[in-house]
Amino acid sequence: MLPTLLPAATAAVETTRSTPFLMVTAVAAIAVLLVLIIKIKLHAFYALVVVSLLTAIAAGIPAADLVSTLTSGFGNTLSTVALLVGFGAVLGRIVETSGGARVLADTLLARFGEKRAPLALSVASLFYGFPIFLDAGFVVMLPIIFTVARRLRGSLMLYAMPAAGAFLMMHALVPPHPGPVAASSLLGADVGLVLVVGLLVGLPTWYVMGYRLALVLARRSPFLAVPETLGKPGGEGDQPRPSFGVILLVLLLPLVLIFCGTGSNTAVSNYGVDEDNPLVVVLQVIGSTPVALLITSLLAMLLLVVRPNRGKVGSRLEDLVDDALAPVCSIILITGAGGMFGRVLTETGIGGALADALQATGMPLVLAGFIIAIALRVAQGSATVAGTTAAGLLAPAVAADPSQGGFQLACLVVAITAGAITFSHVNDSGFWLVGRFLQLDTTTTLKTWSVIATGIGFMAFALVWVLYAVAS
Repeated sequence: MLPTLLPAATAAVETTRSTPFLMVTAVAAIAVLLVLIIKIKLHAFYALVVVSLLTAIAAGIPAADLVSTLTSGFGNTLSTVALLVGFGAVLGRIVETSGGARVLADTLLARFGEKRAPLALSVASLFYGFPIFLDAGFVVMLPIIFTVARRLRGSLMLYAMPAAGAFLMMHALVPPHPGPVAASSLLGADVGLVLVVGLLVGLPTWYVMGYRLALVLARRSPFLAVPETLGKPGGEGDQPRPSFGVILLVLLLPLVLIFCGTGSNTAVSNYGVDEDNPLVVVLQVIGSTPVALLITSLLAMLLLVVRPNRGKVGSRLEDLVDDALAPVCSIILITGAGGMFGRVLTETGIGGALADALQATGMPLVLAGFIIAIALRVAQGSATVAGTTAAGLLAPAVAADPSQGGFQLACLVVAITAGAITFSHVNDSGFWLVGRFLQLDTTTTLKTWSVIATGIGFMAFALVWVLYAVAS
């Protein structure tokens, strides 16, 4: 039997409903949301807000806490997503209109060949997604994906889904992304070992589920033309195209800055470096993802707009930013509303109730972590929250079992984060982010993005369970 786990986290807002009623309410809410969006064609932003409000009322959240629960979920999501999407969209628009996206696309196609263009984009996303969050990385890669799709006149799905699969795998399984790092901290696992296990499991998982499965699903989907999500194509005019080296600098700079921030945090936590050291403070600031993207987008303006035009830009910079931000405002609002819905489901205590039900089954730790993470993921949407909460619930059981070695702990972390990425659906902000940037309807997003996410989670778990068993 499993040792006693932590009690289920109590809801921040106390409700008077029974656990079965809350679970039925959650299922009904998701069903109503899908009907509103798919059948009635109500805009996703309105549908998410309306269903969030009705779910909160049905779940018994007190009237005094109702509005604060909704707005906190909305605001907390926007606090992490809005800047990433905004700066990422501006950076992507500058890369596209300067001709940089075409330069990078030409280089990738020359190296891999046109027939392997989806693989080229997926590999590029794999490397780019190592230190940078899925939200920001995917947005920055979009103009390159769009340019390749326009040039080859193929369905956008063939090029976007393999790239999205690569970003998703890296975000889910590999430090320094927040889910694996937080779970490692709670379980006392070595982050370096988690990185090794994450790559051992993640690379074959990416190739099979993130790339091959994505291609299969893309080919089965209707033809998808390149949308004008980031503005209309073109805009290069008579401006000379930038060199490949300049574009590479612009794309790699966020990675370098974020690595610097991660390295400084590691030095403080593991090697006793003074956190008030001026160099550490600077590295932590410039290494945060929003600041790294801010710095990079400003540098892109200088190198790709101001310098080629010898400073004679007039209102062009302002127009570029407006053109980049206008199309993504709807995406940002929908993403925030998805966070609102997830927060309502979290506040009802549904996830904790599901975890409590699973802890009494006596299953192995690695399987318990995976299933609890799935339950939390389905209940509230956030992969990071699901992985962190599942790790917290398992922490007492891990501490009570001295047989868990360093490699086993690393496997347990990856098993939890694998469960936390499965079954992405309408309460996941990433679901709306990717779907709306590609202009996919909700049904198509469920048939592609959700299936890829679930495939990545289950294959990663199968592989890590083998490693865990060998190490036991």
